Amino acid sequence: MSEVRVGLLGLGTIGTGVARILIEQQALISRRLGRKVVLVAAADRDLARDRGLDLSAVRLSDDANDIVRADDIDLVVELIGGYEPARTFVATALEHGKHVVTANKALIAKHGEELFPLAAEKGLAVGFEAAVGGGIPCLKALREGCAANAIESVYGILNGTCNFILTKMENEGADYAEVLKEAQALGYAEADPTFDVEGIDTAHKLSILAAMAFGAKIRFDEVFTEGISRITPSDIASARELGYRIKLLGIAKPHGDQVEMRVHPTLVPHSSQMANVSDSYNAVMVSGDFVEHTLYFGRGAGERPTASAVVADIMDIARVHPHGVEHLPAPMGFVESERREMATMPVADISCEYYVRLMVRDEPGVIAAVTSILADQRISLEAIIQKERHATNSVPVVMLTHETREGNLQAAIARITALESVEDNALILRKEQFAA
Repeated sequence: MSEVRVGLLGLGTIGTGVARILIEQQALISRRLGRKVVLVAAADRDLARDRGLDLSAVRLSDDANDIVRADDIDLVVELIGGYEPARTFVATALEHGKHVVTANKALIAKHGEELFPLAAEKGLAVGFEAAVGGGIPCLKALREGCAANAIESVYGILNGTCNFILTKMENEGADYAEVLKEAQALGYAEADPTFDVEGIDTAHKLSILAAMAFGAKIRFDEVFTEGISRITPSDIASARELGYRIKLLGIAKPHGDQVEMRVHPTLVPHSSQMANVSDSYNAVMVSGDFVEHTLYFGRGAGERPTASAVVADIMDIARVHPHGVEHLPAPMGFVESERREMATMPVADISCEYYVRLMVRDEPGVIAAVTSILADQRISLEAIIQKERHATNSVPVVMLTHETREGNLQAAIARITALESVEDNALILRKEQFAA
């Protein structure tokens, strides 16, 4: 039985999971493929740590170059994370004739447009299913299952940390800072949680999904991004009172030769399936002109789900190695020559409904002044709620708008917060409706 020889970069949580599957499930993998997939070597800076796994048959090194340049390795799995040195190691592996599988969404979002052509030039494959949605096969579904469709929209709850925090805040009425500490203690959030809670991780994943959905080049740096750190228990309570939950969503839609890409906390109807994705689970909703609405749900992170997706990519490549890589689907779902530059739609031009929370003085005429400014910008209100007075004599006012242009709303809020009776800390959340 012929072998495909694998080298692994990184023996952290996910890397250990991948090694465990390749070693413990080798017989099952061989039965599925008709050939062996063998973990030949692995590199990590800490080789002394006990990983609860027999690695005696694996050549271990503390230098990744021993893997990416080795003659006895056919496929390199990159699980280091981040931009560098991951990019350099992946490029070197490709230059040395090795296929690559990665779970690194930051790498694909930032450097995919450099790495995909290099792989194509060398006749090699790059697999990255685990980069979006962990163990959820959402990229495969978008690339292959929905291939006959013009994709109309992609919505995603793509960060388990943020979903965990928002779920806990809703269920327990707890403050953001309090729940963030709990998420860090449980290992859901890093010591520096910025990538997660400020939406950057979600933006990485959304840029990959959008490019794959619409045949576009990846433009991560142009994704409009807001995080969840300004959400308060009172916002969550107000949303619930109005029939909504707050979720951090990634949203992508095509508009002719432009693509709308945005990440932000979003009000979603209680009745929608997306509203009921809780705790650290992820979900991706893809809508196409023939398939209509599809939803992919599951664990978006963790050793076992993510490792499962990594090994699935290894197996896809192993089926065609060393000949026939051209029979694999194009990594981004479109042949390279047909992928196009698509301008990112300016956020000021998007249209949706909005939730606006203001802090105003409890005095006559304030609401009239606010609604007058909204009317000047051709913004109509669906609802307005005035909450109880705070000790500072300020009153929270919550407004829901009908659909309006973002640029109009931002212009109105700039004028409103310039009023002496309004504090300059307005919170704007966008609202989305779903067909499913």
